[in-house]
Amino acid sequence: MTPFERRTRRVQSRLTDSDADLLALSPGRSLYYLTGVDADPSDRLTLLLVPTEGDPTFVAPALEAERIAAATWVTDVRSWRDETGPAPVLDPLLADLSPARVLLADRMWAAVSLTLRERLPAASFGLASEVVTPIRRRKDEEELDALRAAAAAADATMRDVRSLGPDAVGRTEADLAEYIEERLESHGGTGIAFETIVAAGPNGADPHHTSGDRVIEAGDPVVLDFGTCVDGYVSDQTRTVVFDGDPPAAVEEVHSVVRKAQTAAVERVEPGVSTGAVDRAARSVIEAAGYGERFVHRTGHGAGLDVHEAPDVVAGGEVTLEPGMVFSVEPGIYLPDRFGVRIEDLVVVTADGAERLNRTDRGWRC
Repeated sequence: MTPFERRTRRVQSRLTDSDADLLALSPGRSLYYLTGVDADPSDRLTLLLVPTEGDPTFVAPALEAERIAAATWVTDVRSWRDETGPAPVLDPLLADLSPARVLLADRMWAAVSLTLRERLPAASFGLASEVVTPIRRRKDEEELDALRAAAAAADATMRDVRSLGPDAVGRTEADLAEYIEERLESHGGTGIAFETIVAAGPNGADPHHTSGDRVIEAGDPVVLDFGTCVDGYVSDQTRTVVFDGDPPAAVEEVHSVVRKAQTAAVERVEPGVSTGAVDRAARSVIEAAGYGERFVHRTGHGAGLDVHEAPDVVAGGEVTLEPGMVFSVEPGIYLPDRFGVRIEDLVVVTADGAERLNRTDRGWRC
């Protein structure tokens, strides 16, 4: 049994528990997770239909059916042609399945969702995350191997960036972002997991700053947030560094607070602890230092096939940590018009604590 089939069988068991009869997935990361098929949404309907028992079925346009069949363990791939549309294939299949409750991909195009609702007027509908998310948030060994490799590529890239030292001064944020992306590829990554953030000086006070034409100056604290993919799984690391010169007086203090907050949160990670408790461990350090209002986002987010997935590490979070969960720990302090500091690692929940996937220097000096 392939990992993809094994995951599908686990989802089927959860379908029964959720009182659903059918899971309907359009192209996206959850479809890939269950089948190995990496496809983009398009105007030609592609659906994976997973019943509570038996094998799933793909409904796919004829020009994609052969590629899909070659990529997946699913043997029942039913194709439709442009001149007829999907109805001759889809309608009898849905009639045979006759589901009373259907769970739809959370990010399914509205047009596809409406197609299913029109054809199943007596059915009720919910979200696929009911049954898929509890399985996706606990990574298996194949997934963890890919996540470790992606993190290693990010670590190697961060070491390259630090080695620039004074040579980074005078570059624009966009130039340094391009360098980071080239180094991620050279260290075995595939593309970027998200838009690379290089935020120098006051731009660091914007957590989602877009790298631009600001020139990095001596003494600038520079927030560097980047990641790549290996076998579809992401890395996500943030460091805040000063390439040369002395930063403003408050930078060292703020950086120390953020680093202590991140350490406190990582040390809180173990099975049985809630995501809210991990958030509280970081937030309490920052609040005690007087910067609570300047920590403006959650402490972390799950990571896997998506750079943002379950579980969220957020104030009041009630998810109980289990071995195999992977998420970021990334507290930050943002002082408008001055600077920002964020430190981020991905961690894996282990049997008795946490494994950091990122291991590079967390200090601010290059």
